[in-house]
Amino acid sequence: MNEQELMKSFIDDLLQEVIVTSDNKESGEFRINEFTRLASEYIIGAGEIDDIHVCYYKSRGMMVNGYNFSQDENCLDLFVTIFNQQNPPVSITKTQAETAFRQAEGVLKKALTRYHTSIEESTEAYDMFQRIHELRTQLTHVRIYLLTDGIVNAENIIADSIENISITFHVWDIHRIYRFASSGRRMETIEIDFEQEFGITIPCLSMVDPDSDYQGYLAVIPGKVLAEMYEKYGPRLLEHNVRSFLQIRGNVNKGIRKTILEEPHRFFAYNNGISATADEIEFADNPFGKINIRKVRNLQIVNGGQTTASLYHTAKKDKAALKNIFVQAKLSVIPSDQFDEIVPLISRYANSQNKVSDADFYANDPFHISIEELSRTTWAPAVDGTNKQTQWFYERARGQYLDAKAREGTPARKRQFETRYPNTQKFTKTDLAKYENTWMQLPYQVSLGAQKNFNHFSIWLKEKEKIEVNSKYFEHLLARAILFKQTERIIASLNYGGYRANIVTYTLAWLSRHTSQRIDFDEIWKKQNISEGLQEAIKVISVKVHRVITNPPNARNITEWCKRKECWETICDEKITLNQAFQQELLRHGQYTTNKLVNDTAGTEVGSFKELTLLSEISVQTWFSLAKWAKETNNLNAQQRILAASVGNTLSHGHPLNLKQMDQGWKILELAKSLGFNPEENKKTSWNPFHTETETHDLKKEFSNHLLNNITDEKVIDEVKNNKYPVIQNCVDISRDAMLEAMKTILLLNGKMSRSDAIRTAAKFLKENGAINFERLREDGPIWKGLKSTINSGLRRNVLEGNINHIWVK
Repeated sequence: MNEQELMKSFIDDLLQEVIVTSDNKESGEFRINEFTRLASEYIIGAGEIDDIHVCYYKSRGMMVNGYNFSQDENCLDLFVTIFNQQNPPVSITKTQAETAFRQAEGVLKKALTRYHTSIEESTEAYDMFQRIHELRTQLTHVRIYLLTDGIVNAENIIADSIENISITFHVWDIHRIYRFASSGRRMETIEIDFEQEFGITIPCLSMVDPDSDYQGYLAVIPGKVLAEMYEKYGPRLLEHNVRSFLQIRGNVNKGIRKTILEEPHRFFAYNNGISATADEIEFADNPFGKINIRKVRNLQIVNGGQTTASLYHTAKKDKAALKNIFVQAKLSVIPSDQFDEIVPLISRYANSQNKVSDADFYANDPFHISIEELSRTTWAPAVDGTNKQTQWFYERARGQYLDAKAREGTPARKRQFETRYPNTQKFTKTDLAKYENTWMQLPYQVSLGAQKNFNHFSIWLKEKEKIEVNSKYFEHLLARAILFKQTERIIASLNYGGYRANIVTYTLAWLSRHTSQRIDFDEIWKKQNISEGLQEAIKVISVKVHRVITNPPNARNITEWCKRKECWETICDEKITLNQAFQQELLRHGQYTTNKLVNDTAGTEVGSFKELTLLSEISVQTWFSLAKWAKETNNLNAQQRILAASVGNTLSHGHPLNLKQMDQGWKILELAKSLGFNPEENKKTSWNPFHTETETHDLKKEFSNHLLNNITDEKVIDEVKNNKYPVIQNCVDISRDAMLEAMKTILLLNGKMSRSDAIRTAAKFLKENGAINFERLREDGPIWKGLKSTINSGLRRNVLEGNINHIWVK
């Protein structure tokens, strides 16, 4: 196909995606929102914007389709959309483009004058207007983006400043979107002509090694030029790695600001400068043989983002002139064919002082590659009584789905592709981050927006140990996707009037916490749907969630309230009774599957010394309940379960806790509570294995209760309930947990003994209590081997930590 045919095919596919993802709604408003979202993803991919909150509002002289604030809240992006749903695309005249820009300007002007007080408070538009008004004294720059599926035939539309806020206009029409999508580049190329744009050239020293695969230069850039570059290109100048993200998250660096305002002549001496990369440079003619850079292509600042942003913000906020400020710069010129390989490494090593510096926000992480590979080979189960199977398509990079579809060529093969990979079963890396962070009970991060949430997920992914991405994890991930999508549909049907995204993530996070993550993802994957009981539970939970998020304390902005951890803590405290049908669906003890990525105590705050010492006042039963709950739910790793049991054992013997037990014990207890552990509920059913000779427990009765909690066979459970102890011949594994509990009791009651004596004693105890049956205990038989395995791998490692050498007679 020629270029025109390729573009027509791209537009057809994009418009079809708008229709499908809008859930077949006939409302033009809904489709225009979907187009806004899809188009903005390309701009995010180009590195021009950070994120977007889709928000439609139209009134006399005003129209807006979305907005976003920069990390430091000094820059506002407004989005206005012209959506015609036509192919070939229609022409957008200069008058139409100017009208759209002026309508967005009208939104800004009204927002600065308390317009929010005149509109309905329960709408997302109210939050937008209110937030703009709150930040009116901080805003220094507003970028207005025109998004359209037409082709704009207009140039040089001039924007005016409003109350010392500079405004710039940017056009992303369908031609520019197509050009970026088909270019194969991650980001639009930045080309800076210093001579034309700033009236100067940049002096430098050459460090070129003729045998090297790159060229190195040391340069000195005026601070004013660097600030103006940041004003024009913003985050596009910053390589998307963790260090750059962290650098511009907070306020202006106080030390840098102080130097700029009080000792600008010493800035060069005090500041470390910046490190940058480019793939091409041009030099100015110089009759004296000196080297001056005139033009640079594809410039990326890989270290020094905070310096750059601080220069810009200090100039804007404090009206600093920057005339005596100069910044040293190390510039590495990398050939374009090696750019993607070498630049991330330079970024990583330039920021090696930061523990998360090697995490980047691109989708080339092995985790994402593994998800993509599984998505191309895993077939979803057939549903609806047919034998037709489909696949889920993971879009690791924006546009992969449309590219793959376009490569099919003929209309018939494209239809086959759509049948195999339905558009409704496509998910992106930001979708994945949304599903996982929701299930990990981080709805306040999800509420930050798609890209910011993905950034947080990327940081988390890099900080954790390697995650095993296998077929089971992939199936459970897609089950969470199904759960999320179905919840979106349910919330939309309830007509809450706004904040659907927030209600969805908070509802599912509450579900994750208060069910201890016991949703049966295997069943969801098998049916490619959620049960009626779960649907009803979601409806009930969402009512309470909606009430909490739409009634923030102190009349806060609802959108901002949803981004705060306090909002989540408030919702966590909500007591909600769920239907019995749903309760029966939850996975029972001993049936848990791996429903989360990684469990550890990272990120849990350590309490004060006073709080740590209060651990000694927590009951012994609570620690045993915690260890048991953690094992059954797989919500803590082995080391954490060992420590919980160790704390309980130490307290049961009247010994004081050591500092490690107090420090780590506090973290584990808080983490367990955040994942749904309830000490009051769990201690009612837990079986304390550490009995002493002076206690008068009915071991037989407690052993029966323990079997009830660990054996899943209904017939066996009925026999236990009726006091008819089961005879389980040679089935050691089915009551392995029961045997472990029995072994703990036996050793503590009988003291030190040999392994063989321990096995014989345990076998006799278990036979008397009806857990196993045998005529003769053979040392080469399955019961002996099972008990020996229990003792060696369970008791010696997971119980009585620190006393292993004193358990056995040598």
